[in-house]
Amino acid sequence: MTELRETKPMSEQKTPIEVRVPALLRDCTKQKTRFSLEAATLTDALTRLVQEYPLLRRHIYDEAGQLRQHVLIFYNDNNIKWLERLDLPLQPGDRLSVVQAVSGGA
Repeated sequence: MTELRETKPMSEQKTPIEVRVPALLRDCTKQKTRFSLEAATLTDALTRLVQEYPLLRRHIYDEAGQLRQHVLIFYNDNNIKWLERLDLPLQPGDRLSVVQAVSGGA
């Protein structure tokens, strides 16, 4: 006989994803540059990222709560700025990468 298990609606199911941050920010992530984070959607993952590592917030978001201009966040291979929406359900194997753009002049 199969055991019945209570399952959460898809929107509430948490999926572990891999998160990568630059080595320059590891002081904000307990010295980790790669770690796992559980979330249901991309929006949820971004929220949980700064909840679990609050020091990251000032490096990723400006005072108005907008993504800083020099920060790129990739969901798998897609820059989140290019996505039409962020409430995408996460799948096993998904990745979230924080990249700090480097610019300057001569």
